Amino acid sequence: MPRARTTGAKPAGPVQVRATPTARPKPPAKAKPEPATTAKRQVAAGPEAAPKRPRGKVKLAPDRLEELVAAVRASLEDDKAEDIVVLDVTGRSDVTDRMILATGQVERQLQAMATHVEDALEKAGMKIRRNKIEASPDWVLIDAGDLLIHLFRPEMRVTYGLERMWGPQSPAPEGPSEG
Repeated sequence: MPRARTTGAKPAGPVQVRATPTARPKPPAKAKPEPATTAKRQVAAGPEAAPKRPRGKVKLAPDRLEELVAAVRASLEDDKAEDIVVLDVTGRSDVTDRMILATGQVERQLQAMATHVEDALEKAGMKIRRNKIEASPDWVLIDAGDLLIHLFRPEMRVTYGLERMWGPQSPAPEGPSEG
């Protein structure tokens, strides 16, 4: 065991000596298969075969989607939500077809609205997993697949301006135009 070097003063405590770890050889790197990109899939199968939705996500039937929208709207109206807006973003968003925006005045109202929306969706036959609900004191986001519900405090709704981004007056999506 190595000895501590003395300078005339006593050390403040016991001297610890660390053993150097022995070097272990790294395992050989495994060859990872190259993931197929959307562009490669498009070339292989044509542009109409390009996936629009994340893997494993099933698109809801239009009548089922409208049933869920009606259930959420009724729940929000019962909770006295203000300025309820339903935006149809079909073909403009790859993640969802409808966005519902509503305003609540205080955090407690937002939390109650979120709980009641979750209950309304469950009664309509759609169980929302807890990891699909994101909440802060000013904004609650509920991801119900083809339906996204945004519950805002008034100042946050103005700040984020989702109506300007996704509403009917928003710019058209980029890409090839039809016609």
